[in-house]
Amino acid sequence: MPLQGVRPPLRQVMRRLVMALVVLVITTFVVWADRDGYHDNAGGSVGLLEAAYYATVTLSTTGYGDITPVSDGARLTNILVITPLRVLFLIILVGTTLEVLTERTRHQVRVHRWRSRLRNHVVVIGYGTKGRRTAQTLVGQGVSKHKIVVVDPKKQMVDVASSDGFVGVLGDATRSDILRQAELHRAAKVVIATQRDETAALVTLTARQLNKQAAIVVAVREDENIPLLKQSGADSVITSSSSAGRLLGMSMASPSASTVLEDLLTFGSGLDITERAVTESEVGRSPRESSDLVVAVLRGGRVLDYAEPEVAELRPTDRIITIQRAVANGHDA
Repeated sequence: MPLQGVRPPLRQVMRRLVMALVVLVITTFVVWADRDGYHDNAGGSVGLLEAAYYATVTLSTTGYGDITPVSDGARLTNILVITPLRVLFLIILVGTTLEVLTERTRHQVRVHRWRSRLRNHVVVIGYGTKGRRTAQTLVGQGVSKHKIVVVDPKKQMVDVASSDGFVGVLGDATRSDILRQAELHRAAKVVIATQRDETAALVTLTARQLNKQAAIVVAVREDENIPLLKQSGADSVITSSSSAGRLLGMSMASPSASTVLEDLLTFGSGLDITERAVTESEVGRSPRESSDLVVAVLRGGRVLDYAEPEVAELRPTDRIITIQRAVANGHDA
C-alpha cells in the first residue's frame, strides 16, 4: 500500500474537465446546426460564437434568456438532446467533486487505521539492490510484509516496493516529516541503504532524533565513513566495498570457502545463519550439544564466541546464532 498511491486529484479533475468540454462542444454544434430556429435579442444571426455562448449558459443553468429557441424543431431539440446533455454536464461536475472527496477521505481513513496499528516494525530507507535484498531477507526470516515500510525518493522504487507487498512512502528520508509518515518513531529497527554515504549520515541523524530506541543499521560504501555514522547514531555499519573486496580476495585464495560464504549470505538456499532463542532442552547445556551448529551466543547485549568459557552453559535469557539448513515450506531445502 503506497501512502502516496492515491490517484492525484488534479488528474481526476482534468479528466472530468475534458469530458465536460466534450459535452459543451457537442451542445454547441447541435445549436449551431439548428441556428435558424433560435432568436438573438441583440439582433443579427446566431453564429458559431452565439451557439457556444448559448450552450455555455444553458449547460451551466445560468440561462440569461437573450438567445432563445423559437422554432418547434429547436425547442424539440432542447427537450430531447440539450436537456440530457445538461444533466450529463451537471453529473460530471458534481461527480468530480464527490469522487475526489470520497477517494481522499477513504485513503485518509485507511492510512490512519494503518498507522494506529503499526508498532515495532522495520523501516527500510532506500529500495535499490541493497534495500530490496534486505526486505526479502527479513521476509525470509519470518517478518510479515505488513511490518516492513519502505521509504524512497523515487516513485518508481515506491511502486516496485508496493508491488512486492510492502508499504511504500514516497519522499526524501532526510526530512523528519517523511520519516514520520513511515511511523519511524514507533519502529523497532531501521535499515538505511541509500545510494550516497553523506545522505546515509543525514538520514541516520534524523532517524536517531525521532527514535532513540530503535536499532539502526546503515550500509555505506567507504570504511572512512564508519566513525561518522557511529557518531550519528548508527548501531551497526556495513561497508559494501570492503565486504565485496574481502569476498573477492577469498574467492581467489579459496574458491570453495567463498562459495560457502556466499551460500550463507543468500537466505533460503543451502545453509542459513539465523538467530533464535535458547530452547528449554538447551538450557544448562554446552552450545556444542545443540542440534544446530552454534557459532555465537548473545548474552547481556554482548556477542560471545561459542568457545568462550563464559558460555559453557546456556541460560534461558540467551539467544544463539546458528548455522542450519535452509527451510522451504517447513521442510529442509
